[in-house]
Amino acid sequence: MRCVEKSAKTVEEAVELALKELNTTKDNVDVVILEQPSKGLFGLIGGRQARVKVCLKDKEIIEEIKELIKKGSEEDKKEEDKKKEREVAYRFLKDVLDAMGIKADIKIKYTEAGLYINLIGPRMGMVIGKRGQTLDALQYLTSLVINKDRGKDEYIRIILDTENYRKKREETLVRLANRMAEKVVKSRKKVELEPMNPYERRIIHSALQNHPGVFTYSEGEEPNRKVIIVCK
Repeated sequence: MRCVEKSAKTVEEAVELALKELNTTKDNVDVVILEQPSKGLFGLIGGRQARVKVCLKDKEIIEEIKELIKKGSEEDKKEEDKKKEREVAYRFLKDVLDAMGIKADIKIKYTEAGLYINLIGPRMGMVIGKRGQTLDALQYLTSLVINKDRGKDEYIRIILDTENYRKKREETLVRLANRMAEKVVKSRKKVELEPMNPYERRIIHSALQNHPGVFTYSEGEEPNRKVIIVCK
């Protein structure tokens, strides 16, 4: 039986403190008054507070246990789902890489950003491809496999990387964005960048969104959609 003891100026206040800690109502508890409050001599000396012991009734304990079991089951299911998703991603990429004649260790983990997959091994340049096109294609296909039976609200973002390519590419694009922005400010003429995928375009837009001298927008149809940098 779960119980708490509380003290306060009055019995009622002590009981309320106990109910708050137990997160329940008076109907669901048994109350035992351990000490009645006393004002003491002349209302100043030797006074004591009311002290109570408040215990959850058996039915309330059972409900708490049920709730804990339910939460535990939900967590177990989530972990089982994550395990299956990692296995599906691993098998798919292993089959694709084997077909390409590429041997690689496939490291998969969940992060705040989504399901992060890192490929480690020789000949990773072939996996990356020109401007990361092969890596992007593999990432897109892996995302389709993982999310094929999921609703929009259950979508899992897939990040496929190798040799820290994503971070290096982001740094390269940020430098490009700032360099082209300086060019636009000096020449007062717009600059059109080469076609990029949505992820890379977002990096350019983000890098220049607070730039005092230029603004950006995208133009064209996929896969030839590109970022335009224009002087304000």
